Amino acid sequence: MSKEKYEVQIKDKVTLSIEEAAAYSGIGVNKIRELTKSPFCDFIICIGQKTLIKRELFEDYIKRATSV
Repeated sequence: MSKEKYEVQIKDKVTLSIEEAAAYSGIGVNKIRELTKSPFCDFIICIGQKTLIKRELFEDYIKRATSV
């Protein structure tokens, strides 16, 4: 039985890793990590030790932000 590996484009993903979110947005990895530590951050989901970025909410955050 062969395992197929699927490649999904970032624009089609529901969640992004911090590194993918940095590449997608042009915001640095360290700044995104800082943003995710805020108690008001609503665009993350934590799975164990792993933090994922909810892409659509992250896009909305960027659209609303006047500075990061």
